[in-house]
Amino acid sequence: MAEQKILKLNTQVNLVRSTAVRMWLVFGCAFLAVIQSAIGDSGASFAVAIAALVSAVLTELLMTSTVHGLEKIKDGSAAASAMVLALMLPNQIHPVYAALGAAFAMAVVKHSFGGLGSNWMNPALGGWLFIRFSWPRAFAAALEGSTERLPQAGSAVDQVIRNFLNKFVFLLFGAELPAGYIDLFSLQSPGIIADRAVLVLVLAAAVIAAFEISRSWFSVVYLVVFGFFIRMAGDSNAWWNGDVIFAFLSGGTLVAAFILIVEPSSGAKSVPGNIIAVILAAVLSMVFRVFASALYGCFFAVALVNALTPFLRKLERCLLYSLNPAIESAASGRGAVPRGSAASRGGVR
Repeated sequence: MAEQKILKLNTQVNLVRSTAVRMWLVFGCAFLAVIQSAIGDSGASFAVAIAALVSAVLTELLMTSTVHGLEKIKDGSAAASAMVLALMLPNQIHPVYAALGAAFAMAVVKHSFGGLGSNWMNPALGGWLFIRFSWPRAFAAALEGSTERLPQAGSAVDQVIRNFLNKFVFLLFGAELPAGYIDLFSLQSPGIIADRAVLVLVLAAAVIAAFEISRSWFSVVYLVVFGFFIRMAGDSNAWWNGDVIFAFLSGGTLVAAFILIVEPSSGAKSVPGNIIAVILAAVLSMVFRVFASALYGCFFAVALVNALTPFLRKLERCLLYSLNPAIESAASGRGAVPRGSAASRGGVR
């Protein structure tokens, strides 16, 4: 009798929605965020997003046959990757860089590894890394004047809303909301598009959770762990006084939490494996942001965790499977047999 592995635990993290539904919902949420950012920069954000979208779609068509390529476009993966990439880019970067990053994301990160579901890294994240390290000066120049600290003097809108909240909400708890936090929901200074569209991204996170586009509780775990360590690390003066709210609403944290780290194809295949990946990403996000002074450290953290995904999947195979010598040799080579199935009970119908 040949030995064959059977499942000790359910390794699939199943999602309710189909791939096409999930991709187009992500595209829609990201596109609305681009629109919010574009309102305050004379359409610069929109130009970046359109350049990425056109490049991603054309590259998808070039990498496949025409008929098959049109079917691929319908699943929304190219469009979603382009919009997520746009969220991660500075609103003032030249659209050509966005187009080159989108082409790299599709041709190299996605298709060179076998297409959708076979890529080891989120394509949008791969495109961002390509732009960030290929043209560092252009990337840095596009971020000149960006907000890396909480604005000390709030705008008129910030003052009105803050006074209302302090008078009717926070006063009840003996607290007071400082200036600048309301402005974080609609920044007018240069920065990545995600940071300029926090209001829409907060609503998008609610949509993602409501429509079960991904396992949003993984996102919550990421934010809880990340927030805890940000609070603990504090600043240069003392421990346990880190600004958690600012950390959540800047540096692309919401994109990392609700889109990048929960992307199924580049993550682990089991609940325990995903929890390990999420916690590791949260800790590394804090390390890069606080100790390496990288405002967008969450993107580097997720990329590093994606690189470790093959190792996590190997651990899953070792820990979540056991040997079953009772399976007939004829059943060997058919893959893992879930416990409780006919094969695991000693026969195959």
